[in-house]
Amino acid sequence: MAKHIITTTDGTQIYYKDWGAGPVVTFSHGWPLNADAWDGQMHFLAQNGFRVIAHDRRGHGRSSQPSSGNDMNGYADDLAQLIETLDLKNITMVGHSTGGGEVVRYIGRHGTGRVARAVLIGAVPPVMLKSAANPEGLPLEVFDGIRSGVAGDRSQFYKDLAIPFYGANRAGSKVSQGELDQFWLWSMQSGQKNAYECVKAFSETDFTEDLKKVDVPTLFMHGEDDQIVPVHDSAKKAARLVQHAKEIYYPGAPPRAHRHHARPHQRRPARLHPYPGLSAPLSWRFHHACHRQRLAPQRRNAHRSGPVPLRGADRRNRCAGGQRRSAAAADLDDGHECRSGRSGELA
Repeated sequence: MAKHIITTTDGTQIYYKDWGAGPVVTFSHGWPLNADAWDGQMHFLAQNGFRVIAHDRRGHGRSSQPSSGNDMNGYADDLAQLIETLDLKNITMVGHSTGGGEVVRYIGRHGTGRVARAVLIGAVPPVMLKSAANPEGLPLEVFDGIRSGVAGDRSQFYKDLAIPFYGANRAGSKVSQGELDQFWLWSMQSGQKNAYECVKAFSETDFTEDLKKVDVPTLFMHGEDDQIVPVHDSAKKAARLVQHAKEIYYPGAPPRAHRHHARPHQRRPARLHPYPGLSAPLSWRFHHACHRQRLAPQRRNAHRSGPVPLRGADRRNRCAGGQRRSAAAADLDDGHECRSGRSGELA
């Protein structure tokens, strides 16, 4: 096996990067990007005592571009083979957008025997497409338009898509041309056929039954101004299907504007990835949430025996409605909206 390449059972080569040592965090990227989209968080966490692993989904980045398997089952099975090949255990699985669907489908197909917790950021579950059963979803014409863009002048299409992806069309946005160009570069590394078929995968896959199988603490993070994956038809529905869910939403402000809410010491860490509705301070808060994995080895089965009592009376450990939050959720939240109607601890 070539270093940082695995070959799946159908002969597809999957590229991955593997940095640092310590508790394991895996990252699944959004469409049509690759593992480089996670470099900010990976660099930060690797410097702070974690082993971080991100792969290029089949048909994306440095992985090969197979003609088949460009669906959620194929993506989840590739991730499973990577995890098994590297013999990863006690994993914190992180997925953004399409990658969030990949994480949920992985759990649905392969269980949580190797998983400690999940973090779903701007993720597509439960289902994006509008239907009689999902009237709040996006109409098929939206996804047909995406497919037309990929099949046509995809270079210009990706340049145009970068603008709402980064929230560069919002007043007060401070997105550099370099960031927009970076999105185009990553997108152009995906195979045209693979990116085209992935649209159906992320828009039409119904993750409802997969979400019901998620039995590990799961954090949902979503920007309420996310122009790519509308929050009301994704996180706010998906979290209701997960047994031990915590939710953090970022209301009102343009994407990435929340970085200005950081306390001074939180502005120092490596900058966060440029995903809609998320911000640099999240890398620091995410580190705190993961760090509790190292401090509390008993947490793997804690959620199965009931909520873990919280210590201290810090008001940050409560939601606006007086609900108690996990300490990890308090670390992740910095005055933003927190909603949870379920028991169970993030850490």
